[in-house]
Amino acid sequence: MPRRLRVVRGNGSGGPPRWMRVVLYAAAADNLVWGAFIVLLPHALFRWAGIPTPNYPGLWQCVGMMVGVLGVGYWAAARDPLTHWPVVLVGLLAETFGSLGVAGAALRGELPWAFGLPVVACAVVWWLPFAVILLRAYRRRATLLRPADDRRSLRRA
Repeated sequence: MPRRLRVVRGNGSGGPPRWMRVVLYAAAADNLVWGAFIVLLPHALFRWAGIPTPNYPGLWQCVGMMVGVLGVGYWAAARDPLTHWPVVLVGLLAETFGSLGVAGAALRGELPWAFGLPVVACAVVWWLPFAVILLRAYRRRATLLRPADDRRSLRRA
């Protein structure tokens, strides 16, 4: 009698845990809101930080558009974070390099910390969960790429 395979998500069967999807949906919402805020109100963050508004707000609005596009990517990746790990990697890199750029500008005195604080704070929130998702995806991929004999011996153990 053939054995039936049952696919179960969110437990130890290889599917992503629920928290990963929740994190990516939250990151998507965060990025979509921030992106829309920057596109619709390009001078607001500058005014709040007490610095002159840019002469070319369209450039800052392009940043907002990229932030929003990342949100769309996170939303799509949330359906299966371990399969769509490249989107999570791009997000982690964007959050890291964006934060480093803003922090560097603040350290050089080019931007006040009041401007960079929300940017860096938002990024820091996502670093650990994104890193864990990427580590899990790597481990899953390494397991799937093992020769069949190794997988059988692992199941017996």
